[in-house]
Amino acid sequence: MSFKPISEIGEFGLIERLSRIAAPTLKNKPALVEGIGDDCAVYRTGGTSVQVSTTDLLVEQVHFDLLTTPMHHLGSKAISVNVSDVCAMNALPEYALISIAVPKNLPVEMVEQLYAGMAHAASRYGLAIAGGDTSSSPSGLVISVTMTGQAPEERLAYRKGARPGEMVCVSGTLGGSAAGLKLLMRERSIMIDLLRNNETYDKDVMAELQEYSEAIRCHLLPEARIDMVRFFQEAGIVPTAMIDVSDGLTADLRHICRRSGVGAHIDEGRIPILAQARTIADEFQDDAVAWALGGGEDYQLLFTLPKERYDDIAGNREISVIGEILPEEEGMLLTDIFGMTIDLEESAGGFDHFGEQ
Repeated sequence: MSFKPISEIGEFGLIERLSRIAAPTLKNKPALVEGIGDDCAVYRTGGTSVQVSTTDLLVEQVHFDLLTTPMHHLGSKAISVNVSDVCAMNALPEYALISIAVPKNLPVEMVEQLYAGMAHAASRYGLAIAGGDTSSSPSGLVISVTMTGQAPEERLAYRKGARPGEMVCVSGTLGGSAAGLKLLMRERSIMIDLLRNNETYDKDVMAELQEYSEAIRCHLLPEARIDMVRFFQEAGIVPTAMIDVSDGLTADLRHICRRSGVGAHIDEGRIPILAQARTIADEFQDDAVAWALGGGEDYQLLFTLPKERYDDIAGNREISVIGEILPEEEGMLLTDIFGMTIDLEESAGGFDHFGEQ
């Protein structure tokens, strides 16, 4: 019997196959509004609002490295990345269930710091940690967070819904997380080399990288854009399509395009890139634009709006209009600063858990 390694189909190929297997379980569930395929599942529980639910894993040596990640920061990030999924539905978070698998020799104080970071973030976002589970782990720390939120059904934003002629918008800046990770990986390499030579690493990583604190913060302490959800509420805006930028601008725009049945054109010169990311890219002789397009983990909101709503967002300095939605047959395109047009469909773009890294 021959077997196909997951690496041949990639993360999204695997999700597609598993979705087909799960599809029959969705039948005869009239309360379910949206299942697999968006940032959250959506279901009705009665009343005027609907519930949204999401879940996320953080795995040691896949999503984080304890050599460069303080436990308090890790706890905060575990909450923020789930809140970001809820925000991507234009909803607000309510409750979280947290499960952890912990090596038996991990100090209790480190686990307490992890939960202190979670509790701090939960308080900041106005949600409650309502339960969870614990287990031992033979090979590293694993964190699973399941989160629920709510919103009036008519205010929900899905990945589907974008239409040709609409604006492509993004909040905040991009590329910061990839820049911060690059710095931390360099520092990790220095630590490991010293340990191999039986030397002591006696520097405080955060102090050592203080001049790059903004990029480091983008990676270790991302902020879910709950402020944007509140802005949309106050301005009476409902994005026609929305997603959070977790896999990278290219990959996440592709999700919107495929779910909406459209194409898109974005202008490189309009992409808001963290200034510090450009400085760090120069230092590493790398490309900050590539980090913005494919680095991921920026947790900004990528969304579409009719052009008639431009005046409603024009005064918000946290929103950049970076392009336009096209008919599907025109594809996904990027015009660079030299006027060259690049086909983004031919670019891998984004992080794939089962691809070659």
